[in-house]
Amino acid sequence: MTKKIVLAYSGGLDTSVILKWLANEYGCPVIAYSADIGQEEDWDKVREKGLATGAAKVVISDLKKEFVRDFIFPAYRANAIYEGSYLLGTSLARPLIAKEQVRIALAEGADTVSHGATGKGNDQVRFELSYLALNPNLQIIAPWRIWDLNSRSRLVAYAEKHGIPVPTANKKYSSDANLLHISYEGDLLEDPWNEPEESMFQWSVSPEKAPDKPSYVEIEFRAGDPCAIDGEHLEPLAIMQRLNRLGAANGIGRLDLVENRYVGMKSRGVYETPGGTILHIAHRALETITLDREVMAIRDSLVPTYSRLVYNGFWFSPEMQLLQRTMDDAQAQVNGVVRLKLYKGNCVAVGRKSDNSLYAHDFVTFEADHVYDQGDATGFIRLNALRLRIQALQRNK
Repeated sequence: MTKKIVLAYSGGLDTSVILKWLANEYGCPVIAYSADIGQEEDWDKVREKGLATGAAKVVISDLKKEFVRDFIFPAYRANAIYEGSYLLGTSLARPLIAKEQVRIALAEGADTVSHGATGKGNDQVRFELSYLALNPNLQIIAPWRIWDLNSRSRLVAYAEKHGIPVPTANKKYSSDANLLHISYEGDLLEDPWNEPEESMFQWSVSPEKAPDKPSYVEIEFRAGDPCAIDGEHLEPLAIMQRLNRLGAANGIGRLDLVENRYVGMKSRGVYETPGGTILHIAHRALETITLDREVMAIRDSLVPTYSRLVYNGFWFSPEMQLLQRTMDDAQAQVNGVVRLKLYKGNCVAVGRKSDNSLYAHDFVTFEADHVYDQGDATGFIRLNALRLRIQALQRNK
């Protein structure tokens, strides 16, 4: 028998209906829990609505610092990018939200957790894999997989019947926002031929309307993590906030992507990731002068696996822990400064320097040098071609 439920609650239509439905169906206290991970919300109104909808208690957790320090930065040390494009804004947030939900369940004596993810998406997997990895004794209720309120009209009817305020604005797109990104799905985006409406974007200026003069920014890294902007040392949260403002003002970080969901279907999403895009490009640029070639090759070969694990919800798995240690070990020498030029949606590294730089001017110069014997290349080439020569001789017999 269910004694007490902790619901991951946003205050929107879906989770408001779920809150009332859980209380009615299970006849037990429901704690509405909201995670502040950088989305702009009126948290007083969220609290008021949760209590008015029937929550026994509303808990709002400020997780912004933890999100940047323990989730965004580790993933960006690994250059995590899903299917070559997606910088994992939603994927990185879900395990943190679930982790705090499990903590609250323990603190409040709850035996059950619940979420508002649908049975078609990735989030149900991300939430529940995290719950099960952190506390397998908790019961899990996923209303979208068991109730008959399977359309917006039914949700609205249920809300009106139970006195739950229904948003008056016609929200065309399903969106998710946090410190790393804003995502958009649904409506005209469901046809991958349709171009996104400019009015949809909430964060960034369009590249066409971005300033006609480029902006420059210098980012300093220590062991793969950004630690300063334009010479000013900042905490991780402040770094993300500043890069977001800078990127958004220059139209940087928009992405239109058809991705493969873990459950098997393809999905079209549009994203705004201004600060994350700048950070990703800067980090890769610094690695070009600080990482050994073979270390970079091995690390890069692991990035798709790392990214899939994040996307599919395996943040708390043993294989993820192994990969994170490997990624972090490769970052020991990734120290230095990158200068970037931001202009109308483009972010280009135009300078990089490091005390750990492996770039040796004396060896690479086109001018005369005294350290490299170009004649050595003859033997190098012939030995590397030996197996090719043998194959050619065999074919020509």
